[in-house]
Amino acid sequence: MSEHLSPSAATVPAPRDRRPSRRRTRRPVPWALRLCVAVVYPSASAAFRLRYHHADRIPPTGGVLLVANHVSVLDPLACARLVWDAGRAPHFLAKDTLFSGVAGAILRGAGQIPVSRGSSAASSSVHAAKAALDAGDVVVVYPEGSVTRDPDWWPMQARSGVARLALTTEAMVLPVAQWGPQRVHDYHTKTLHRRLRTPVEHLVGEPIDLSEQRARVRAGAPLTPELLREVTDLLMARVRDQLGELRGEQPPAQFHPRPSRTLPGDLPGAAA
Repeated sequence: MSEHLSPSAATVPAPRDRRPSRRRTRRPVPWALRLCVAVVYPSASAAFRLRYHHADRIPPTGGVLLVANHVSVLDPLACARLVWDAGRAPHFLAKDTLFSGVAGAILRGAGQIPVSRGSSAASSSVHAAKAALDAGDVVVVYPEGSVTRDPDWWPMQARSGVARLALTTEAMVLPVAQWGPQRVHDYHTKTLHRRLRTPVEHLVGEPIDLSEQRARVRAGAPLTPELLREVTDLLMARVRDQLGELRGEQPPAQFHPRPSRTLPGDLPGAAA
């Protein structure tokens, strides 16, 4: 509800600063991203009834690394809506096989980042994501690399590429727990449930303080496997605990082990 102040109200304290308009915070939107929004937005609206908790923690400007759990191949639809509704344009790391033909050209034009695991090109996705964060974009990462194999949908052990990004940029790192997309597409049974407006919830956590670890890296500390694992587990522990809050359940103390091999249909969202 808006208020109309009279000239005599000059001594009244000014209202709190409002977020800039979404048109400004999303910056110029390329045609390819507009096309993606035209497809994804109504699709996500039809498939999910979205509820956001603390979406205002996504800042209107500046680099943001969103670290999310992965419960369904449909997660990107829901998470893209979260970021777009917060007034930002999402940039996902996605499996490189999606970047072929016309669809690949559109994805690249929309600022999405291909991931080529197990090849010399794998590091290029990390560099591309880092460049996006340094440019002030929002990058969404699923550190588990594919849909969790935990039978109860808790996060499994994550890959460490997310820690490399978190430690070598100054981007805000936000943990995001999501719950509900697995009710539409169950990865474990490979079942698509043709239902509309399935409840889906997102909980955006407080920014994770990595100032100490970043200071060590700036001072010359190497990105050892131990440091990367420490930071990766820290990030995913926050996501796991938030997922427990969403579900109203106590999460397990340990992460489910990673699968020994990648299965067809995996849609990794983080660099190796």
